[in-house]
Amino acid sequence: MKHKIQKILKNRIFIFVLGGLLFSTVSVCAVTYFDSKNVTYNNKESGLSSTNVQGAIDELYSMCLPQILIGDIILENESIITSGEGLYVDAYEGGRYFFKGKNVNNYITFNNETWRIVSIEPDKSIKIMKDASIGKQVWDTSESSDWARPADLNTYLNETYYNGLTNTAQNQTVSKKYSIGGVHGSNDINNLSNIINSENASKWSGKVALITLSEYLRSNSNQNNCNTVILNNDNHSICQNTTWMTHNNDMWTLTFRLDYKNSVFYLYNGYIYYGNTDIFVSTPHEIYPVLYIKPEIQITGGDGSQNNPYTLSE
Repeated sequence: MKHKIQKILKNRIFIFVLGGLLFSTVSVCAVTYFDSKNVTYNNKESGLSSTNVQGAIDELYSMCLPQILIGDIILENESIITSGEGLYVDAYEGGRYFFKGKNVNNYITFNNETWRIVSIEPDKSIKIMKDASIGKQVWDTSESSDWARPADLNTYLNETYYNGLTNTAQNQTVSKKYSIGGVHGSNDINNLSNIINSENASKWSGKVALITLSEYLRSNSNQNNCNTVILNNDNHSICQNTTWMTHNNDMWTLTFRLDYKNSVFYLYNGYIYYGNTDIFVSTPHEIYPVLYIKPEIQITGGDGSQNNPYTLSE
């Protein structure tokens, strides 16, 4: 939209007509940023870089624009769909959008690595997950499933791992609230709404975490057969091919099981494992970090495809 308007502004006939408005619409906007006594023909004296009318109009236009947020850019680039593979309005939490399906254009370059966009959030920040594991590690050596305690994996991700990101990458991220509530392995796993509500019952604020169980289920484009733990596992051969989050290894989620001590859900090639013993948090599994990108960070290129991922401004 900005480029289209700027193209119009560069039309000489339009500039002539616009001249009559310089002391109304544009001038009103200008004095928002500068004292009127400083607004002169030579715009350098007003703090602008332009020395001609056209340049001044372009600069004033840019300054008066509402801020374009990263989530809005992606929403403009992607069509919202209701079936198949692509970007969906979330049916459970207002203002969120999820990428669903096996082959979706949710690739993004972050920290000079390939990541995937999980969701667009209500404030138009985006939640992303690393596309490759950073290695295996136990959840907690003391066999606690309390992420906020903090668990050993929490400390590792938010200190050692986060401090290893580039300065640019750190400046692009924002601390957010993550859903860390436990899910009842007998009652909740047959109902996605129950899983989401149980996860949302407890929150933790931080920089880096993991994918939740419900976010994994919501990434599947086959919601009829794959949107609960039982359905996913019963239809495993189908469900592993209808989500982009499937990996050929065992990966941790952020969600623990309420009715068994120290048992955390993990995934293996699309199958959801949830134990009935108290040893699972001390078993190492693959780590796929999850974090949020600030809404004000701009996309400077790419279309989200695997060969041309979105790129971020520094």
